[in-house]
Formats: sequence, C-alpha cells, structure tokens
Amino acid sequence: MDVTQMYQDIILDHYREKHHAGLREPFDAEVHHVNPSCGDELTLRVKADDGSVQDVSYEGDGCSISQASTSILADLVIGRSVEDTLALYDDFRTMMESGGVGTPDEDRLEDAIAFQGVAMFPGRVKCAMLAWSALRDALMRSGAVSNLGPDRSDDE
Repeated sequence: MDVTQMYQDIILDHYREKHHAGLREPFDAEVHHVNPSCGDELTLRVKADDGSVQDVSYEGDGCSISQASTSILADLVIGRSVEDTLALYDDFRTMMESGGVGTPDEDRLEDAIAFQGVAMFPGRVKCAMLAWSALRDALMRSGAVSNLGPDRSDDE
C-alpha cells in the first residue's frame, strides 16, 4: 500500500468511526464554527483544567475531511497541556499552509499527518482547519489561555 492510500484510509476510518463525537458535559467553553465555502458546521466543547485539555467533544456535519480532522484532533489533544496543544495547532496549520511540501513531524502529528496531501488543495484546507480553529477559539473562551500573542486571523 502506498503512503497516499494509507493517508486516505486514515481519513476515511476517522470519518466512519468518529472518536469523541457527541457533546458532553462538563465543559468550559462551547463554540460553533462554519466553513462558508462548503457549508461544514461544527459545535465543539472543551474542558481544560490544571493547564491541560481534559476533554473535547463535538457535533458536526460536513465532508469527510472536516469530520475526520475533528476526530483526529480530539485524539491528539485530550490529555495534552494547553501550551502543547496550541503548539500542535501551529504545527498543523503550518503543514496545511505548506501546499503539501516539506516534511512535517509524523511522530508529533500522528494521524493528522494524513492531511498533508489535503494541503495541496487550497479549497480543502479550510475543511481540515475547521476543528483546529474551533479548538483554539474554545481554549481562548474557556480562560485556559490568557493571551495567544500576535495572531494570524483564522479567516485568512
């Protein structure tokens, strides 16, 4: 099996078997994000205590890329420190803005590395970024992050 097929299989597996789906309580913040270019919608809740992401839960409707990205994101960030979660957001965003070139850290991104091929299609990048932008927003609203510093707008 070639790498491209393996990455497609990872995305389809997470789309079919969404991890952490369903809105749960307790939570510190809930956000609703929409990708206006294709209609993907996501409601995401985050629980953050003692400097770490305790839980991520969600409901969403959209393409396989947005849904799989949300499932993978939840797997990756639950149990991580908020600081490392935000650094992982930056790593994922850098990969998505790369146009599919470069060598992202597979050990760090784990299944999220599957979206490197998606980065070659600018129209699909927003699909993959939807959950990541929602998580970042939810962490800010939860009070777990006091200041993210200079920011590039998620609407770019």
